Amino acid sequence: MQLAPRLRAVAAALITLALAGSLAVVGAPAASADDIRNREYWLQQSGIAKAWELSQGEGVKVAIIDSGIDADHIDLKGAVVGGIDMSGEGNKEGTKGIGAEPEHGTLVATMLGGRGHNASTASPSKAAPKASSTAKAKATVGAGPDGVIGVAPKAELLSISVWLGSENPSGRNIDDQIPAAVTWAVDQGAKIINMSLGSSSTAWPQSWDDAFAYAEANDVLIVAAAGNRKSGSEQVGAPATIPGVLAVGGLDRDGTASIDSSSQGISIGVSAPAEDLAGGLPSGGYASWNGTSGAAPIVSGVAALIRSKYPSMSAAQVINRIISTAKPKGAGVPNAIYGYGILDAEAALSADVPEVTDNPMGSISEWIRVHRRGAVVAPTNEGGTPVTSRPQPKPTLSDAHVPVAITPELLGSPLPQALVLGSAGLLVLILAAGSGHLLLARRRVRAGEAGGPAYVAAAGEAGGSGGDSGSGAASEAPPEPSLRPRQGNKPKH
Repeated sequence: MQLAPRLRAVAAALITLALAGSLAVVGAPAASADDIRNREYWLQQSGIAKAWELSQGEGVKVAIIDSGIDADHIDLKGAVVGGIDMSGEGNKEGTKGIGAEPEHGTLVATMLGGRGHNASTASPSKAAPKASSTAKAKATVGAGPDGVIGVAPKAELLSISVWLGSENPSGRNIDDQIPAAVTWAVDQGAKIINMSLGSSSTAWPQSWDDAFAYAEANDVLIVAAAGNRKSGSEQVGAPATIPGVLAVGGLDRDGTASIDSSSQGISIGVSAPAEDLAGGLPSGGYASWNGTSGAAPIVSGVAALIRSKYPSMSAAQVINRIISTAKPKGAGVPNAIYGYGILDAEAALSADVPEVTDNPMGSISEWIRVHRRGAVVAPTNEGGTPVTSRPQPKPTLSDAHVPVAITPELLGSPLPQALVLGSAGLLVLILAAGSGHLLLARRRVRAGEAGGPAYVAAAGEAGGSGGDSGSGAASEAPPEPSLRPRQGNKPKH
């Protein structure tokens, strides 16, 4: 896949992955229980030994995307049930150690799903005394008291090898290997994916989106290491920053945030031991090591215990159980150093935790929709059925007609001119008639005010007609009312 310049820079940052931290070989293939088993302090400190009374991870597949797992390690006998190489440099089963730290995958696998063993080289004089007939036999977990016992000793492991930490000789980039590995794990039935790897960048290539969304859609829980300060990761890097992923911070032996082996960031969900760890090496050896690369498989193992005890429980509910039962530590919950707190495996399996439907660590699918402008979901009806297109009804109102211009031959016709002249002449006649009516009305008003001669003459004639009576007084007729316009009114035409 061709990346834009910015994404190329992200991919380059991902190649320099922060892995195990420091390693120190401490034992031989036949190391005794006192040398290795007693070093696993987290089994008691994190409540894992008590959680084994409820579940040991039976029937749960956990995919480990790493440098490859040595399936022949004595503590992994029967644990690795499948695998594949995505780098082009490993073997087809994904069991050959590759990359900058080829031992890394085996260290992670033994801490997650190691089964231990019975030492076959112990001399009779050093063998443990037989229990008396009256002593109650103590049940053991795993294949024996020697070697590394994992958090989920009955889980099934899938080994997916990818090239990490340096330039891949085959030329296959990390932005191609990771999504291929996640998709393969989902298709093989993994319920949990452990990614003990991280980068110095909070961003991830867009090519990862679909694979992580595919895991989310198939209810697969992904656990990732937060990163190590000592390796240059001051803040949590991808894939631990991807929404929906359970990011794991690191603790020292006293349960305090590790100075060297834990980055910080708001995406941390829970914290687990990350210092003075013990794990298996390819070809049967052991090593003491540090880093959130070791904290992640502890949490993945607890997730396997939960999914084994509660087979129908969703990934969102499993994550909620882990973070809800964690022992709070730090200022505020959650916080950028401890997340929701310190892992408590026993409580995660036995506590009464309310069910949830949404992943408390977020959703990659929703993030893609918002930030990558993903495809818009087709609208649906109330019943959930897709909305189908329908033809629109015909309009009930008739469309307005556009006026048509008069043609040039009609412009020379005498009819328009006659209509215009006739209208003008009619207007002149109306104005003239109105003016004459107004003039006549004004004259009548003035004549009435002055007692005009017409009214006097009429009075005299009336008086003369009665003069024969001899009274000498003429009878007066009642006066006529005068006509006056009302104040403020004008005559109407």
